[in-house]
Formats: sequence, structure tokens, C-alpha cells
Amino acid sequence: MTMTEEEVKDLLVKTNAIMNGHFLLTSGLHSPHYVEKFNVLQHPKYTQQLCEAMAEKFKDANIETVVGPMTGGILLAHETGKALGTRAIFTERVDGKMTFRRGFHLHPGERCLIVEDIVTTGGSIKEVIDVVKANGGIPVAVSMLVDRSGGKVNFGDVPCTALLHLNVETYKPEDCPLCKQGIPMTKRGSTGKVNK
Repeated sequence: MTMTEEEVKDLLVKTNAIMNGHFLLTSGLHSPHYVEKFNVLQHPKYTQQLCEAMAEKFKDANIETVVGPMTGGILLAHETGKALGTRAIFTERVDGKMTFRRGFHLHPGERCLIVEDIVTTGGSIKEVIDVVKANGGIPVAVSMLVDRSGGKVNFGDVPCTALLHLNVETYKPEDCPLCKQGIPMTKRGSTGKVNK
């Protein structure tokens, strides 16, 4: 199944995964937009559609395993792996370091597709690439649900693709026009609380 960027964006807007307001990002920056992936990923049929679209780009790449970082990457790896007919595993942090656990391993030369939900800086994906390489695997490509880096994300010799590219404005708190207008922070994220 293929999806255009417009179709992907429409689905994310329809499920309120793309939110508008005044948000404090994990980076400490402020933004008028936020992508809450779980608003779309809570719907299995939409997750399946998105992952089939991610898989479509790699159907002839001889992928053996799909790898995603915990948490959203688990769902994407599972559904993308299902669409490709491969195994799906995930990395997680142990003492702050990205690693495989739960008996997951790669055989030498295993061809891996790395998937991620929302990418801003690509730091987590770079860690997953390092884990795949350290375990003897070959990171064939990175597939992202949303690239909100403004095209800045780069994984060196590992090509990347995204279903949707978003150019999201961000501001330092002291320069934020939303703060200057007195617009309160919007609730978001796993806590459901206003981030201050």
C-alpha cells in the first residue's frame, strides 16, 4: 500500500496526532505544533496502513529484520515486519545506553530496516544504528513515520526516508511569540499535564 504525504498528513490530522497550540518540547524549545504519535498508533487499522506504506518502499531490499526503539518503534517494527514477512525486534535503554535485551540478537550480515515514529534530531536512531552494527547486522535503511527535522537529519551512509516531512517552528523560551502573547501551554504527552 502506498500513501502520499498528503494522505499521511490528513490521517494524522484526523486522529489529532498533529496538534496545534503552545507546546514545550523535550528539547526545552517551544512550538505551536506537536505530533502525538499515539493518537494515531492507538488505532490498529491506521498503524497497519502506515506501516504497510513504510514497508512498500523496502519490499525488494531483502530485509530480514525490522528494528525499532522502545516505545513507539515497537509497534512500527511489528507492523512493518508483518508487512514485509520478517522478524521484528526492538532496542531499549539499560542504564541510559541503547541495547538489545530479551534474547534479541542478529546473525552476522543480517539486513535490518530501522523504523522510528517521530524524528527531530535523529539521536535515538543513531544509537539504534550503532546497536545493529555492534551486533553484526547491516542497517540497510531508516524509515520514519514523520521527519520533523526540517530535512536536517542525517545518518551518514544509512539512507533514510519518511512518510511525512514536517517543518515545525521552534523557539527558545525567551524568544517565543506565543509566550509574549500570554498563550498558556497546551496539555500533551504521556502525562496529560501542561508542561512548564
